[in-house]
Amino acid sequence: MRRLIYLLPVLLFGVLAGYFALALRPGYDPQTLPSAMIDKPAPDFDLAALQGDAKLSRDGLIGKPIVVNFFASWCVPCRIEHPLLMRLSQQEHIPLYGIDYKDKPEDAQRLLTQLGDPYRLIGMDREGHVGLDFGVYGVPETYVIDKTGRIRKRFVGPLSAEQVDQELLPLLRQLSAS
Repeated sequence: MRRLIYLLPVLLFGVLAGYFALALRPGYDPQTLPSAMIDKPAPDFDLAALQGDAKLSRDGLIGKPIVVNFFASWCVPCRIEHPLLMRLSQQEHIPLYGIDYKDKPEDAQRLLTQLGDPYRLIGMDREGHVGLDFGVYGVPETYVIDKTGRIRKRFVGPLSAEQVDQELLPLLRQLSAS
């Protein structure tokens, strides 16, 4: 029994050392959250638009590579990401669609009036069912969907200029060429 007491700290140290060795291995990004949806068809959805009588649906987006951004007016990181989305829409002419997640339409409209509207169309996911189907952990989250409707990339949290230039834009170019 006395040996066990002396071995316990050694065992605890071994477990901690193993955990840190895994967490600090080369190429491991702790901010990357796994997604079971990568390379699978985007969930079927049909949402009322924030403005007008149009609808935002998965079937309406098939045929060209697109970007879908989940956002909300109450989301502070969404406001941080917003100028980059405006750049993507205005300068890069990215086909950017928004899904307003668990939000009130009047609050979303107020946000877009203040900061600008980078989206071609915005669907209202008031209860969060579509976000749940996509596997959204929280907003903002951004998905790249290819022309066949398959999810090719997921960005968790606010997009950075580095992510856009090194990952998103090259992926969209590749998907557009194929």
